Amino acid sequence: MAEFNVLEHDLVPSHFLLTEKEAEEVMKKFNVGKDQLPKIRHTDPCVRALEDALSKDIEEGSLVKIVRKSPVSGVSTSYRVVVKG
Repeated sequence: MAEFNVLEHDLVPSHFLLTEKEAEEVMKKFNVGKDQLPKIRHTDPCVRALEDALSKDIEEGSLVKIVRKSPVSGVSTSYRVVVKG
């Protein structure tokens, strides 16, 4: 049986791992620290699928960009900090 990739599902928004430089730019743009951003657990199926797609471990404290598309509101972008647990 083939393994299911949650990131390919129509109802799951796009997830992107930001580089350290990109993460710093986002935090500077919004004038926030990592402790002020919403969290996403390292065990989240989307984070695990992202690790598989990138063939590398995502470290705690990394920023993930989530892009949701909606016919009503257009495109909505949010950011999450990866935490262990």
